[in-house]
Amino acid sequence: MRRGAIGRRNKPVVCRLLLGGNEGDRLRNLDQAVRSLLILPGTRVLARSRVYETAPIGPADRPFLNQALEIETSLSPMGLLVECKRIEAEAGRRPGLRWGNRPLDIDILSYGRLRLRTPWLTIPHPRIAQRAFVLAPLRELAPRWAPDGRRSVAALLRRLNRAPGTVKIFK
Repeated sequence: MRRGAIGRRNKPVVCRLLLGGNEGDRLRNLDQAVRSLLILPGTRVLARSRVYETAPIGPADRPFLNQALEIETSLSPMGLLVECKRIEAEAGRRPGLRWGNRPLDIDILSYGRLRLRTPWLTIPHPRIAQRAFVLAPLRELAPRWAPDGRRSVAALLRRLNRAPGTVKIFK
């Protein structure tokens, strides 16, 4: 693996993250995740969307809260992933059922202009375009960004907004 792939980069890069969770004190879990991100080396939060409430998908049986963040970090993509997984574990997340109930989930949506595909991490996140719960908060921060290289976040969300009420502003 090349130098810097796990740890720090030399130049800070702007990234977009999605926080979510549906167990415990959902709002407190999101706020604690932001505080944990703020203390990462070479990392600062540039912007936060409002918090959205989303109907559960798959085996999850409770509504989720979601919030998009724009951060600047000097961590490498894998370094950021490792830290996000650590923050999830500190919030009580346990490995288990995909798309199940969880206190905290942190997805790396973008990492500068990087396009990356590894067994552990794909950037941009591969399912952004199909998820209104990602696009709604992300539209507040980056409405013109085109995660698929063709259609903007705002345009992708307009295509998905056929089921009103599934994603609504919580706070």
